Amino acid sequence: MPSQINKEPNLTNADLSPFVGRWVALSGDQVVGVGETAPAAERLGRRNRIRDQLSIYYVEPAGGVPLPLPPLLDKLQPIFARLDQPVYLVGGAVRDMLLGRSSKDLDFVLPSGAVQLAFKVADFLGQPAYVLDRQRDAGRIVLQREDTTLDFTRFRGDDLEADLRDRDFCLNTLALPVAAKSRASIVDPCRGIEDIEKRRIRLTHSSALKDDPVRTLRAIRLALELDFNLTAETAAAIKEAAPLLENVSMERARDELLKMFQLPEPGRSLSSLAELELLPIILPEINALAGVQQSAPHHEPVLDHVQSTLRWLATVERVILYGQPAADPRLEVAQAHLTNFVPSLNQHFERRVDGGLDGYLILRLGALFHDVGKASTQEVDPDGHIRFYGHDKIGATTVGRALSWLKLSKEAIYGVKSIVAGHMRPLFLSQNPSLSRRAIYRFYRDHGAYGLDICLLSLADHLAIYDRMDGNLEWDRLLNVVDQLIGHYFLHHEDSVRPNPLIDGQDLIDILQVEPGPEIGRLLRLIEEAQAAGEITTRDQALALARQFNKS
Repeated sequence: MPSQINKEPNLTNADLSPFVGRWVALSGDQVVGVGETAPAAERLGRRNRIRDQLSIYYVEPAGGVPLPLPPLLDKLQPIFARLDQPVYLVGGAVRDMLLGRSSKDLDFVLPSGAVQLAFKVADFLGQPAYVLDRQRDAGRIVLQREDTTLDFTRFRGDDLEADLRDRDFCLNTLALPVAAKSRASIVDPCRGIEDIEKRRIRLTHSSALKDDPVRTLRAIRLALELDFNLTAETAAAIKEAAPLLENVSMERARDELLKMFQLPEPGRSLSSLAELELLPIILPEINALAGVQQSAPHHEPVLDHVQSTLRWLATVERVILYGQPAADPRLEVAQAHLTNFVPSLNQHFERRVDGGLDGYLILRLGALFHDVGKASTQEVDPDGHIRFYGHDKIGATTVGRALSWLKLSKEAIYGVKSIVAGHMRPLFLSQNPSLSRRAIYRFYRDHGAYGLDICLLSLADHLAIYDRMDGNLEWDRLLNVVDQLIGHYFLHHEDSVRPNPLIDGQDLIDILQVEPGPEIGRLLRLIEEAQAAGEITTRDQALALARQFNKS
């Protein structure tokens, strides 16, 4: 008779405690086969009871607390149950279950055949798989719709415990047999559960960071993400291993860095990098801002101001983009002013940017680098006042080099450069009593949609400068400009941001006999600006203006 794999035992008398962590084949209430895998238990059971219907069951310790298993794990049980070797869910996914968090990445390890299993699971799910590393026997499946990654890897050492002990931090050295459902079944050779309970991050062994220096960044990111503390030994080891970051793949270091600045409090990410002496290695241009003094209304050196700007930007995001209550009355007013634009703003920031980024991260990188030009432009007047002439333009050049070194995409670099180059524009515009349509046009002509990023950054920058609740008049003026800039972008885009053309280049060639070349572009730009300013509205007016400009 056929065998049946059961999720729960249907027993009244059998004592399964001797078989914890193994599979059993049951005939009625009798154990007739035991094995490390379901097929092994079934084979032995079938030898003993050829004609009986067998139930195959994985035995867990009694009284274990149920775990909040990922639904995908349950979906894959038919595949795992047919394997003739054990498979374990390891690392962050197990940690996150203990913390009550969902995990987007599921990492599986097994003695051998990991790539083969990856393709078998991919076929079952109707998804593609690919080889990560043939030598290490590692395969991957990316589920785009679920935003989930499945990794399958052969044991790093001789067995599961050797694999776990070779990992980065003790809270990640946890494994769960894929058939298990309770906390009691977790394999924990390095007291990782204890670390989770004590909310600490501890290295698995003394050479963990030297083996992979990117772990220095990951330690900080995990501590911030989980709100855990680094042990004193781990913090000291990070400082010691910091110079080794210069020898690792820049792409891997960059990915950890970007994850860090996507966390809810990016200002803490920057301060942690500085405190643990990683900033000079991974972001030397930002580290150069340490100790650079500036005059009032600033109240802190440039690097500290950048940290404050990131902190305030996260608050601006929560209040304006996510609608959370504002503790600061200035942001309460800003929230009321900009509330009608929130859906459109979020659509702008939710866009995907080449290289796996999104608009929110581009904005934060703009905040991180917005004053990077101050390190090389500081000047002290005879009266002692400190100035930074042209730091916005110098900063745009500097950030281009820095992000190229970090191997960001051209699209991402262009966006951050535009934000840095224009971050002073709203402040300058707020010095005038009124904002002209021409000024609005020129702002978006120079920065495009990144003008929206500049608007929100300018609010965070102001709040960081006037962190002590002064500067209310300046805030009112700035908010008025930001309100108008954002309003024109979404409500009057075809009037003052990017008007529909009244004429085109062919018109200039056919009617005015303008020679093809750069002059065509110059005339069209001048006409578009006049149109955006409301000075012309018809085709005839555009042609007349073209004639006038063509003679000049």
